[in-house]
Amino acid sequence: MTNANTGHSGWARISVLLSGAEAERVPLEVGLEIAKSFGAQLNALFAPPDPAELAPWLGEGFMGTVQVSAMESLKSIAEDSEAVARAQFSALDYVAKSFYALKSPVWQDLACETRLSDLMLFGADSAKGQGLLAEAFTQVLMEERTGVFIARQALDLKGTAIVAWDGKEPSSRAARRAVPLLKQAAKVVVIGAPIGDRPVDLNRLVNYYGAHGITAEVELLPKGGDIVGALVDANVRHNAAFMVAGAFGHSRLREFAFGGTTRALLQNTTLNLYMAH
Repeated sequence: MTNANTGHSGWARISVLLSGAEAERVPLEVGLEIAKSFGAQLNALFAPPDPAELAPWLGEGFMGTVQVSAMESLKSIAEDSEAVARAQFSALDYVAKSFYALKSPVWQDLACETRLSDLMLFGADSAKGQGLLAEAFTQVLMEERTGVFIARQALDLKGTAIVAWDGKEPSSRAARRAVPLLKQAAKVVVIGAPIGDRPVDLNRLVNYYGAHGITAEVELLPKGGDIVGALVDANVRHNAAFMVAGAFGHSRLREFAFGGTTRALLQNTTLNLYMAH
């Protein structure tokens, strides 16, 4: 049964973070599909290498040839990368789109843009902790607590969506925030495993979705075993377009921010993921 998207109580500003990498065409195109489905603005954000981060390494007040050369090299790299990002952006056939190059200090400017976005999109490398946007990905998801879509492949919004839910706060936050996206799906499956002495009743989330006009079904995973493997199998079995999951983690002061399940989903899968922390 197709879920009706009743009105536009959904998203109006979809942002995609870019560094000028060729692989970022995928999140851009997925962002375009999501923006079109909501009639939303598509906001491309270019994150250049930040001179403010390089300066402390070069010594304060020292304007020798090494520092000047490093700054000029950084500027050249930023210009080349921005040109690639702008070309990718320009190729998108969509009227309601905008391009903005973040200003130094880049992370502060990114935080501001993130807080004024309904959804942030990243590519596969960023989610794996690779490439120039890996730190930005962690910042947006863990510190800004913005809903993030990790776009690894083309997205069929009218396909099947899977919601991984254990009743705890992170997965519940993601399950709630994903409602506008789930309203687009033809089929929604809530899946979970019986954990602990009092496992959560998955039908409670189904009833919540019902109040939002979303018809969902339940699939109970076997107790114990490899949770991540079971989630991946469920996605394959249902030919899911994307999965909704909570991001479990700790302070970004730690060397690696994410807990085991989240890390495995980010590192070892090829799924399109909607996550919130």
